[in-house]
Amino acid sequence: MSAFTATEPSAVAADNISLYRAIWRWHFFAGLLVIPFLLNLAITGSIYLFKDQIADTFYAHRHIVADTGATLPPQKIVDATLAAMPGAKATSYREAAAGNRSALVTVSTAGQSTLVYVNPHNGEVLGSVGSRQEFGWVVKRIHSLEYFGTWTNRIIEIVGGFALMLVVTGIYLWWPRRQTGGVLTVRGTPSRRVFWRDLHAVTGAIAGIVIFFLAFTGMPWSGYWGANVNAWLTSNDLGYPAALWDKVPKSTKVTQDIVNRPGWIVENAPVPLSDAATTSQPIGLDKAVEIARGLGLAPGFSVALPAGETGVFTASIFPADLSKERTVHIDQYSGKPLIDLSFDQYPALGKAIEWGINVHQGQEWGLFNQLLMLATCIAIILSCITAVMMWWKRRPAGRLGVPPMPPQRSVYIGLWLIAIVFGAAFPLTGLAIVAMLLIDQTILRFVPPLKRFFS
Repeated sequence: MSAFTATEPSAVAADNISLYRAIWRWHFFAGLLVIPFLLNLAITGSIYLFKDQIADTFYAHRHIVADTGATLPPQKIVDATLAAMPGAKATSYREAAAGNRSALVTVSTAGQSTLVYVNPHNGEVLGSVGSRQEFGWVVKRIHSLEYFGTWTNRIIEIVGGFALMLVVTGIYLWWPRRQTGGVLTVRGTPSRRVFWRDLHAVTGAIAGIVIFFLAFTGMPWSGYWGANVNAWLTSNDLGYPAALWDKVPKSTKVTQDIVNRPGWIVENAPVPLSDAATTSQPIGLDKAVEIARGLGLAPGFSVALPAGETGVFTASIFPADLSKERTVHIDQYSGKPLIDLSFDQYPALGKAIEWGINVHQGQEWGLFNQLLMLATCIAIILSCITAVMMWWKRRPAGRLGVPPMPPQRSVYIGLWLIAIVFGAAFPLTGLAIVAMLLIDQTILRFVPPLKRFFS
């Protein structure tokens, strides 16, 4: 009994050291891989948070007009746009959100989409920009790396999963273990490694929950995970209420094909068809806008124009106030609302995801939300910088300085279980973790030059 009692503390201590080293090593590898991408996410995310203020400042000539009272009918605004854009075809119209704001007409020319800003009071064209050159669009696509292609967007999906893992493992490494500093205080000066270690740990501990929230709520936009989750929610009646489409004919198009910036929950919702067999004449844009206003859509809504004889008018708005989120498909002949979908009709899980996305974009609580997300982005940047600094100060000359493998290799069983859990939740991240573990346990262990360089 005495021998057992004497050896137990050392065994527990060895296991704790092994677990700490294993998690530290994994945290290091994950950070090494994702720091450049996290910096991109934080910097572009900070800019995107204030895209509206930036647009109104640097592109005021397109967005701001003098409020002179009455506005032109929507069709006259579209006609003025087409007169200034010979050969173009109008695809959507967005009414001015207020008397001092411009209207927006989207036109298509030779397969290229262009946004045209128009003074709603006199029909003057204020300026135009390609849909894929618009400031907010470019920043958002660089943020997700979708700007550079599908495979780069998949990298960001992997990074999002690693960011979740970094927060969890970082909290474990930060957790107080009898030390007096580095918990909520920073020791030393910038010339010492402990200063950067403590600043990294304290920053992560304070901002960790919000960083985790940002990483998780960003995942719905990912190409693989987000698309599959969206499809799963819909098939299980947890996304948009699919039953609304049971009694209307559906086209092969989905909402994101015709709406510039749809809500995430409804982006794959089908677009219904107008009854082309009727003898009625199309109601026209002016009447469609009048119907949308009568249904109570918030000012500033957009109307996608019918594409062909069976197309519909689609009035939609996705504002910061989620309670006003709305999508209405209107038969182009009868003017009947075929589908009228509002935020209140989403299932609870669908509402929660939309709310998370809204907070992620800094839209839920006005300026406070923007500043909170900005502070989180700054914390991510600071975490990246401090990670690089403390690594630089501890690395051996000519080597990478990866934390040593744990004394007890059995702890890797736990890491494999974590990899399986992450793989089930985020498949691309799980595959990356498996690849990382395999490289760590094979190539880096048995190839002497690499083992020496990474040590």
